[in-house]
Amino acid sequence: MPELPEVETTRRGIQPHLEGRTIKDLIVRQPKLRWPVPESLNLLVSGHRVSSVARRGKYLLLNLPNGAVMVHLGMSGSLYLVSAGQPAGFHDHVDLVLDSGMALRLTDPRRFGSVLWQPLGESHELLSKLGPEPLSDDFTVDYLRQCCSGRKQAIKQFIMNSQVVVGVGNIYANEALFKAGIHPKRAAGNISTARLSRFVDEIRTVLAKAIEQGGTTLKDFVGGDGQPGYFKQQLNVYGRGGELCYGCQSTLKEIRLGQRSTVYCPECQR
Repeated sequence: MPELPEVETTRRGIQPHLEGRTIKDLIVRQPKLRWPVPESLNLLVSGHRVSSVARRGKYLLLNLPNGAVMVHLGMSGSLYLVSAGQPAGFHDHVDLVLDSGMALRLTDPRRFGSVLWQPLGESHELLSKLGPEPLSDDFTVDYLRQCCSGRKQAIKQFIMNSQVVVGVGNIYANEALFKAGIHPKRAAGNISTARLSRFVDEIRTVLAKAIEQGGTTLKDFVGGDGQPGYFKQQLNVYGRGGELCYGCQSTLKEIRLGQRSTVYCPECQR
């Protein structure tokens, strides 16, 4: 699944092609995505100018004068800029046709993505309970310490809860925990303030580096410019179970935690 860096990379890729452009038409070939595409969406967006392209968690927000189009890439979705009228493939479900002669096309083989609407001045129910952005000033050690207090849940599962903080998905939770030296199964409420402080810093660092390098190359992901990300070559633990730790040369262990693959170093992470 595309994680926060992949979604941010996509946002940056499509932003210069959408901002300031007027939407001429919305073509929906398959409305049955994770949630149905609103039937009235074409009427709501046609003729309006895109003022900005933002992101909240893993949702892209195409801001218009009367609201925002909310796009989620789901498990395997991608956004491409194509010439308006370019023949659509079997998995090309939605086109946002622009006055530039281009169209923003959502391709989603598994149909777990979504295209929804958020009226101006309202907060969609999918966004209203989200925690702070991990790269924002609101995500601090004091905030995380308060959230962790008394919690027995494993820290890896805890930090992946979008109501705690958005966008720390499986890949980057593995990586940040390794860099912070924290065992993924350690209880969230049993981590010192000093170690939580380092964890916050490492979450920020690993996400910022991934965004800078274009996201993590996964089999289903390419950025908004059609180019794959390049962060995978720098992963320390994710996908490396059974291999040697880059730090201490111990064998990395792979377990299932919350139904997700979790890789860690038994020597470096406590």
